[in-house]
Amino acid sequence: MKIIDTTQELQEIRKQLQNKSVGFVPTMGALHDGHISLIKKAREQNDIVIMSIFVNPTQFLPGEDLDKYPKKLEADARICQLCGVDYLFTPNIAMMYSEDEVLIKAPNTRGFILEGFKRPGHFDGVLQVVLKLFGLVQPDNAYFGKKDAQQLSLIKLMVKNFFLPINIVECDIVRETDGLAMSSRNVYLSASEREKALAISRALKHTAKKVGMGVKDSAILIEQMTEILSEIEIEYIAITNRYFEKIDQVEPTNTMVLIAAHVGQTRLIDNIWI
Repeated sequence: MKIIDTTQELQEIRKQLQNKSVGFVPTMGALHDGHISLIKKAREQNDIVIMSIFVNPTQFLPGEDLDKYPKKLEADARICQLCGVDYLFTPNIAMMYSEDEVLIKAPNTRGFILEGFKRPGHFDGVLQVVLKLFGLVQPDNAYFGKKDAQQLSLIKLMVKNFFLPINIVECDIVRETDGLAMSSRNVYLSASEREKALAISRALKHTAKKVGMGVKDSAILIEQMTEILSEIEIEYIAITNRYFEKIDQVEPTNTMVLIAAHVGQTRLIDNIWI
């Protein structure tokens, strides 16, 4: 594996890969089994795998955890090497941003509900950095997890709207053995907080079971999830279609159940696709 730390070197290497399929896994580091699952899928489906580690400042709002976001570059590089990554791109902020940037804006509706409502400007930053990385890597396939469902949807929309020749590969959520969705922020949780956080996956599992039993009313399902989540601070519970429009009745194969909650000082998100 080769580590690349300049945009110029990445562009030169990319020119040499014209006859090979390229899979791209963009991350902010602090790698866990969820990231590893993306790498493995990229490795299976492409000749070359490029991965990036960049903690993108523009997607963090004032007061969020940019400064304390876990950084484990040496350990992450070892994981990448063991998983068969060919090139690891590790730029710094000065390489990725200038003082007078051309900006990209999230869509007015889908970009400012749920995560976008609670974190205004977050998706602007996400789309900005992903577009830059796509321009540098020029992947055939790019791999994203379903845990960040709204982010995934907006990236797919950006690829469609900007006519980018990139296939976005949706990858299933990977969970800890206790059911907690894997996240780099899980390390912030104390033992007691982690126990409380398990209510999130329990609520989602309960909802999937109830839907399987024929319960389709969103209000009833949200009420039951609220009870299960009573010991933690709920930010939102939403039942939507794939376009993030709230629905009154679950629509088989076209429904997402999304939860955002605070456990102590840690903000966690999770979802299921029905």
